[in-house]
Amino acid sequence: MSISVLLADDQALVRASLRVILEDQPDIRVVAEAGDGDEAIALARRLRPDVCLVDVQMPGANGIEVTRALAGPGVPSPLRVVVVTTFGLDEYVHGALRGGAVGFVLKDAGPALLVEAVRAASAGDALISPSLTLRLLRHVTAAGQASGVRRPATPLSEREVEVARAVARGRTNPEIAAELFISLSTVKGHISAIQAKLGVRNRVGIASWAYETRLTDAP
Repeated sequence: MSISVLLADDQALVRASLRVILEDQPDIRVVAEAGDGDEAIALARRLRPDVCLVDVQMPGANGIEVTRALAGPGVPSPLRVVVVTTFGLDEYVHGALRGGAVGFVLKDAGPALLVEAVRAASAGDALISPSLTLRLLRHVTAAGQASGVRRPATPLSEREVEVARAVARGRTNPEIAAELFISLSTVKGHISAIQAKLGVRNRVGIASWAYETRLTDAP
């Protein structure tokens, strides 16, 4: 089955370029385009695409607000949002991830990374442009040291700790399955359980907790 995508960007030329890149892939199809944030929210709620690619700066609701509306805390059936932007400012990255985004990709990162981000989001994974990862993890580590480490209501099992550590190292579900000699469905089950115990919405939240608790070395 193909991955359905909603494009939200106020520049028609940018949307056209993104459409060409994505629809060049046999497993991806663009089902709608939005020129502003309010239209993006309405279309996404009506069409329920597999992945929403959202620009940060748009008329109406901005990309962070769109992300919160579609994937933020309290949303009963959150959609998978990947923020795609020219701007790699820390406030945008942190705002998008806190708002529930499962990816943050710079437009100049190249077509291959954009396609990878869409596939990762569709599969329940998270992808952040490599140029932003180091800054993000340093921020997460500093924030955790300043505010104190969050403790899960129910402790993670030994296997769940191993999976959380692998997620923080950027491993995909198939890679985790191969490393730990378990099935892909078992990996997905562990990740769901970890998210529930930690009270996080996605893999980025798991990675943040892993760095805060020193399960893996921060950069």
